[in-house]
Amino acid sequence: MKITFLLLTADAVGGTERAVFNQAAELVGNHDVRVMSILKTQPQLFFPIDERIRVDYLIDRTGPAPLPVRPTGLAPEAWAQVADRPSALVDPAWEAAFNRLTDLELEYALQHTDTDLLITTTPALMALAVQLAPPHVMTLHQEHRVSELRGASAEPLLRYASRLDALAVLSNRTRDWFAETLGHSAPRIDVVPNALPRGFRPRSTLETRSVVIAGRLVGEKQIDHAITIWDTVARAHPTWRLRIFGDGPLAGTLRRQIDMLGLHDSVQLNGNSPHLAEEWAKASIALMTSRNEAFPLVLTEAQAAGVPVVSYDCPNGPREVILDGQTGILVPAGDTDAAARALIRLIEDAPLRHGMGHAAAESVARLAPPVVTAMWEKIFAELHAARASGERESRKAERQALHALMSGQDGILRPAAPAPATTIDTKAQRALEERLLRTDRALVRDGGQLCRRMGSESPWDVVQHNLALVATALENARIPYFVTRDTNVRHAVAVHVSNRELVLKALTATHADDAVYVALLNERQSPTATVLAAFAEQHTQTPCAAVRVYQNAVTPARTLRLAGVYGCTVNFWEEDPEDPSTMVSPVRTVVGDRVSAQTMNVTGTVLGGRTYPTIEPYAGAVHGDVDFPIDAVYTWVDGGDIGWLERKHAVMHALGMETEDSASSAARFRDRDELRYSLRSIDMYAPWIRTIYLVTDRQVPEWLDLNHPRVRVVDHREIFADPSVLPTYNSHAIESQLHRIDGLSEHFLYFNDDVFIGRVLQPGMFFHSNGVAKHFMSPTTVPMGPTTAADEFNVSAAKNNRRLIADSFGQVIAHSFLHAPHPLRRSVLADIEHYYGPDVTRTAASRFRSHSDLAVASSLHHYFGFHTQRSAPGSINCGFVNVGLSEHRQRLSRLQLNRPHDVFCLNDYHDGDVTEDEQDAVLAAFLPSYFPVASQFEAGSPRNQRFHAGNLPGWPL
Repeated sequence: MKITFLLLTADAVGGTERAVFNQAAELVGNHDVRVMSILKTQPQLFFPIDERIRVDYLIDRTGPAPLPVRPTGLAPEAWAQVADRPSALVDPAWEAAFNRLTDLELEYALQHTDTDLLITTTPALMALAVQLAPPHVMTLHQEHRVSELRGASAEPLLRYASRLDALAVLSNRTRDWFAETLGHSAPRIDVVPNALPRGFRPRSTLETRSVVIAGRLVGEKQIDHAITIWDTVARAHPTWRLRIFGDGPLAGTLRRQIDMLGLHDSVQLNGNSPHLAEEWAKASIALMTSRNEAFPLVLTEAQAAGVPVVSYDCPNGPREVILDGQTGILVPAGDTDAAARALIRLIEDAPLRHGMGHAAAESVARLAPPVVTAMWEKIFAELHAARASGERESRKAERQALHALMSGQDGILRPAAPAPATTIDTKAQRALEERLLRTDRALVRDGGQLCRRMGSESPWDVVQHNLALVATALENARIPYFVTRDTNVRHAVAVHVSNRELVLKALTATHADDAVYVALLNERQSPTATVLAAFAEQHTQTPCAAVRVYQNAVTPARTLRLAGVYGCTVNFWEEDPEDPSTMVSPVRTVVGDRVSAQTMNVTGTVLGGRTYPTIEPYAGAVHGDVDFPIDAVYTWVDGGDIGWLERKHAVMHALGMETEDSASSAARFRDRDELRYSLRSIDMYAPWIRTIYLVTDRQVPEWLDLNHPRVRVVDHREIFADPSVLPTYNSHAIESQLHRIDGLSEHFLYFNDDVFIGRVLQPGMFFHSNGVAKHFMSPTTVPMGPTTAADEFNVSAAKNNRRLIADSFGQVIAHSFLHAPHPLRRSVLADIEHYYGPDVTRTAASRFRSHSDLAVASSLHHYFGFHTQRSAPGSINCGFVNVGLSEHRQRLSRLQLNRPHDVFCLNDYHDGDVTEDEQDAVLAAFLPSYFPVASQFEAGSPRNQRFHAGNLPGWPL
């Protein structure tokens, strides 16, 4: 069989390249094996390779400009210009190294290939291969990373995996993630580990007083953590050395860290070594501090030398390679103190070190080249047989059809949530999960765990549910506890450390037949093990400072999943050994981490309609609590309402303005239901908002429950100081009158209906506890100079604001504000009307936008409030997507997948390249996916029915 491995850069010094050349060397005896490298970046390969392996380069980047390696008739300058153009096939977020030249050269090479099997090694290369390879070529993609944590670089897999013949991964956890993500559109998926390279491997004596870490000097490897760890180890064992092998952009930073810590005598930064097997033989302990590793070859090589390993328990490779406590020690990812303790333990306990080293050497037998190569040969033979059977193409077409049904408009599948990295995945747990799935039809598997299908719950409901799970278990076992307070949304309870074993047993006793998970937490509140509650009692001897208890919830369409972040934490408190009258919490609470026993008088607190025990320090308001009422105000118009358009056109005609047919306008200015979903965002993520005021011109959304006491529709005629200026079609005018809403709280948030809350937020995001509002400055600047007729109306309004602020306070403003909810104070708006009466009156009287307008609510309030000590700069993670621009569509996909923003705005500039119909379709798909739970403000919705039945607890939750 002719086999071609496709690499981006064959001469790179990385684990992927080493694994490919090792595999090629094992296969070349029975196959015609080649390596095709897109780029040549070095004069020669760093590692020696089997001379029977042919390496073909497509583009030479060793000279002043990139050039095709094949002979061509174009001048170098022309090729350089082609290379300057972006790739037409590869998104830069997938892989930044691609350009139009790489597209063309790979397309040319694949058109002329005679290979039988093309093996790709990155998602971007896979995307190119399945699009460009001839139909007879079988495609197999090898994933050398932790796919579920790739982020944007995984998008090719979510778009094109169904076109593959096979997908090979390095861990069971990644296989499960692909199976869940791809569903029935998945090609065959195999788990094949990296094989050890052939050759003599010297064994270490383990008495060299040397700890070795090897990896590229990049952020993902976190070599700086290793140096921090060594700062602790070196003080206890100054004769030991840390030897670092690798090159990369962070070399200078790491040298400075070594010098700053005074470790230049005990830490060696050695660069890359082509003879790493010999270096492992000089090590007594191996160390790994990566953020994630798929299947680290360096660890298997260390074990082959009989060297025990201390490693972060990061996803996913270390747990695949290391038998914790037998061949090495796994510590929680990022826990430098735990890693230092583990190193010191192995340094000081020679018998333990030698025992683990011996076990490590024996454990790598499963990675022997003949064993792993046999796995590959079986896969290749089965792929060849499938092609010969004539069914390969029809099966691939069926997978692509299923992919089309499962994916969104952009063709990208929704990735499953990765399973918790600390899951103890035993046969017993798997069996119980399967039994629970069979017996409870309300359960599904999502994110590697069981989830309860949710219908009308919000994250706040799930938080209460998880607290109740804990309280019920503790009360059933008569274990004393009390609810504490911190700054998290999730709840926490305190239990005396002496009851830790009883807590784990109580969770098992109460929830043995429930899809409830328990995560054991260390002192940093990082999970170290995650199991079903049925198995919690098996971990009574596992050290932990706390446990987190949760039941996952997921919407039927799987677009919203509420998992462990909303769990209830049981913190184990203990007496201060130096002051037994003081109790110490493993984490800080709102009153600190130490509480005097004299103040621990038990009282009650009502949360989610249930009374729980707490103690007096947590029962009342504390400094920083925002406990004043906060309302929300929307200005809304249904631009497609023909009656409203007829009124508008009558005013325009009276003013001598050009008009158009009302029906035509209705088609152009259509309501996309943004308001419905913006209110859903409040109900889901900001239930502390008291009353929602909807300011309109004789319009009411047909779905809105007008009998809901937290919603009030306010007509323009109720708020304008001079009703004679109505009707108005100027948002600046309407915004200038918001403080006149009857019953409006002093503190409120002003929303446009295209602004949404993106995740759970608390009032302190928008207001300080002393009442000062926050404002969120944009990097966008207001052009200098006076207002001109050429200005857009938002720009002229900002310039008018600048004139007023400069006249009043002597400072020139330069920036606008983010498209976010605007925290406003009613008194500030009233003062603006008082101090700038003529300007506000003129703005209110402008029926259509004018160059004389002020932008009161979205800008002037913030600057005036700042100079009068009532508004201060704040910080918020704000996203912005222009649905009218095709280039922003991927922003929308990533917004849905990652939910990275506190708030976001979906704007639709009318000069975009996406048609109105396409925008309608995009929003019709996105909004119900992001906000799938109908709010209590929608008449007849499940949450609305719960509210009217008295089954929806109010704030505070």
